[in-house]
Amino acid sequence: MTDITPNSTFLIAGIVFVTIAIIGQSKLGFIEINPGCFGRLLALFIGISSLLYALGLLNFSGATIDFLRTSLTEQVKQSISSINELLQGS
Repeated sequence: MTDITPNSTFLIAGIVFVTIAIIGQSKLGFIEINPGCFGRLLALFIGISSLLYALGLLNFSGATIDFLRTSLTEQVKQSISSINELLQGS
């Protein structure tokens, strides 16, 4: 347990934030947690993001980002040409 990997860190943080979002207002001995409505929503967003990152769903490599950028660029070019053909035809 001496080596804490980033995945286990994000997993623990995600569980803690989702727990705060679900429980909301609580008192644990000398610690009082009162996040409010916005704090609960923010904790839920951070918790789910951390859990997804720990599971590897948000962990993109450079090659994946390049592939996504290239495919999105091609889709935009095709859409623009389709829209131009539609506008010129009418």
